[in-house]
Amino acid sequence: MLSRFQVHIANSLPRSTCLTLRHLHAGRQTTVSSRQQYPVCPTTFRHVATPFPTVQPINCKSGVPISRIFSSTTASPSPRPSLAARIVATSPPSIRPYLDLVRFDKPIGTALLYLPCTWSIAMATYAAPGAVSVTGALAMAGWFGVGALVMRGAGCTINDMWDVKYDRKVERTQTRPLASGALTYQQAWIFLGAQLSVGLLVLLQLNMYSIVLGASSLLLVATYPLMKRVTYWPQAVLGLTFNWGALLGWSAMLATVNWEVCLPLYFGGMFWTLLYDTIYALQDKKDDVFAGVKSTALRFGTYPSTMRWLSFFGISALTLFTLAGVQNGQSWPYFTAVAMAGGHIVWQLKTLKWDNVGDALSKFKSNKWIGIALLLGISADIGRKKIQQKRTD
Repeated sequence: MLSRFQVHIANSLPRSTCLTLRHLHAGRQTTVSSRQQYPVCPTTFRHVATPFPTVQPINCKSGVPISRIFSSTTASPSPRPSLAARIVATSPPSIRPYLDLVRFDKPIGTALLYLPCTWSIAMATYAAPGAVSVTGALAMAGWFGVGALVMRGAGCTINDMWDVKYDRKVERTQTRPLASGALTYQQAWIFLGAQLSVGLLVLLQLNMYSIVLGASSLLLVATYPLMKRVTYWPQAVLGLTFNWGALLGWSAMLATVNWEVCLPLYFGGMFWTLLYDTIYALQDKKDDVFAGVKSTALRFGTYPSTMRWLSFFGISALTLFTLAGVQNGQSWPYFTAVAMAGGHIVWQLKTLKWDNVGDALSKFKSNKWIGIALLLGISADIGRKKIQQKRTD
């Protein structure tokens, strides 16, 4: 038992101090460097950091050895949360489960859905400068941005409604709102209806050709979550779904689709998705086996096999992106961007750490730079073409 004197000392310590009752009860004087860390026992004192450093709390129910308490380990600073993550963290408790459901704190999914739309819009602008203004293209890109945000959220909602039983078996997904019970199915259905209504509102801003083309993608959106139960290639279906904007962007600008340009762009995006989503699936290989979920990461199995497939996906994507540019009459800025995208893919495959979950996630997120590079290449080509036209006029 601790004496009243010891408890009094503990209670009088600054809130910044991180000692445990076990330390006080050690019964001997110990000199500790101010650089050393003190784990926090949530059952004793609150904490912050002067004269002792701030540390992360640990579970002290079973006790922590004195030798561990005094171990000299240096904590690496945690990365600053993104703006989206801070918005979710500070949102009202009644709203937070809905933000979690649509992965609001993970905007990379929205970016990867949105970027193929911008390629197509920009390529249409390049192909028909007389029919399409840059201002009109920017306005259309804004509508597509809203649509990408809403429809990516709707896709996540549908995915979680289908997968709630599987999500409870996978460590990474156990805390999702439906799997954890933070939201009910009824709430998810109502929220899905609201998201699809906003998506429909955006779609109605487009021409009739694009409305029909856009609505035809809903079958892929609805069935993709089922694919991981029946095939080891759900990433291929995701690629077909996520890159629909490569067709829709062009039709939104010109009320038709140049299939000679848009099909290579679309399937190039599909192979790109196969690459980055296979890397993403490496995080869940062990849990997916337990849950009975299929993926290309499981299908390919070994490291050599996976690397061969990833290389094939990368080469196929770059080849098709190049073909789309040739068919659209693009020039050196675009093809330079394709070469830069190729360099990024090589970097990903050369540095990918096979069994490192954090590295797989980091590589997956880095794919936004491929999409941005292609968009900047097309945009630079538009600028080059306009300058050239002014010189000839």
